[in-house]
Amino acid sequence: MNTRPLGWIAALALFLLVSACASTPSETAAPAERPERNPELAEAARTLGEAYLAGGNLLAALRELKKAESLNPHDPITLFDIGLVYYYRERYDPAIEYFEKALALKPDFAPAINSLGNAWLEKGEWDKAIATYQKILEDAFYATPHFPLSNTGLAYYQKKDYVRAEKYFQEALRIHPDFPNAVGGLAMTYNATGRHAEAVLRLERALKKYPALPQLHFELGRACRGTGEVARARDAFRRVIELAPESPLAEEALRELNTLGN
Repeated sequence: MNTRPLGWIAALALFLLVSACASTPSETAAPAERPERNPELAEAARTLGEAYLAGGNLLAALRELKKAESLNPHDPITLFDIGLVYYYRERYDPAIEYFEKALALKPDFAPAINSLGNAWLEKGEWDKAIATYQKILEDAFYATPHFPLSNTGLAYYQKKDYVRAEKYFQEALRIHPDFPNAVGGLAMTYNATGRHAEAVLRLERALKKYPALPQLHFELGRACRGTGEVARARDAFRRVIELAPESPLAEEALRELNTLGN
């Protein structure tokens, strides 16, 4: 799972970000009875926990995964899954703790490395995120390098190192043309550096393939505002509101519309 970070950027990962639920005592309280270690029961609990996680029931997922951990505390997959639950609940410190536990047991566990980088990115620890993603990029067998490449670009974008940001976004796009994470990040970089016409061209192409992604419409609105195409910018921001009416991105699009006037 990937969840790219940083406001609307998080949605570009194209994975379900489950709404954070209120903390309950069941997350932290020690169970009254510790069952004996049993790998078979642990695997069954982990499988059930993963099903809850996939369905967005984070509290149930955490309950089952914690049970699996108590039955088999040295299973890196269980520890990684628990880290994911905390990550989706936006509790990044315990997420990092569990990703690191998983990696202590399995140092080449690429999904855990990638998710650790994502958690550092969410915390605004740009240099730590970059260093973590580099560990994946050094793995010639990693199947989806466009994700850590794009996320590295996001980290450099946040550092305002736009030259390196563009480099990594472009590398991601060479591997996966029109990858929306990278297109959105590259468009942000172009907009930040006044290259609005280039952003428009990139976004137009990507939107033919991903017409329902509000994040791309949002960047198109910013780019069109930069090129002086005010009516088109308004249309793009309105499209954001239509596609994601209850989202923070829609609120931001509304603010952009208000600055453009009627």
